[in-house]
Amino acid sequence: MAHKTFISYKYSESKELRDKIIKALGNDATYYRGENVDSKDMTNYKRETIRKNLADLMYDTSVTIVILSPNMRDSEWIGWEISYCLKKIKRHNRTSLRNGVVAVIKKEKGSYSWFKCLENGVVNYNMYKIQDIIKENHFNSNPPIKVNGAYDWLNGSYIAFVEEDTFLDNPNKYINNAYEKSENNGKGYDLSITEE
Repeated sequence: MAHKTFISYKYSESKELRDKIIKALGNDATYYRGENVDSKDMTNYKRETIRKNLADLMYDTSVTIVILSPNMRDSEWIGWEISYCLKKIKRHNRTSLRNGVVAVIKKEKGSYSWFKCLENGVVNYNMYKIQDIIKENHFNSNPPIKVNGAYDWLNGSYIAFVEEDTFLDNPNKYINNAYEKSENNGKGYDLSITEE
């Protein structure tokens, strides 16, 4: 089933991956509500105008895809976008529900080592590279969801981390997983929705 999606990303380093994701969505891309190649450049707009335009794009979406990239912490908007999507927002007499969120790890120079490393059979992430709100919503299931003693990489986090290649091979699997978490209103997860 297709879901209305929004992609949160650092434009200067992830617009190509954004385009790959939209292409991988195939026919479901008609449900994509974020920026694309035809979007207006908002660089010179006032901060509140940009915020309003982004809120309008995100309001009726149900899944947010956030692209994790090496310099994403420099983005003024990613933390705010994730916070907005995790809240229930009331407009007029209608309230939007909390979005499901999936994080796609961008491949850099053929590798994910800028963010992910394997030490003694254990995957570790360079969490200082990403916004706090993303970090705080990873490995946050309560009670912890584990498989063979380790956190379930997909279901143990409200915001699961998926490598670019894996995500592009089957985007609907990860979008549906994020959507299912939102359908339970985040139940079973200690959610952090604080804006950075």
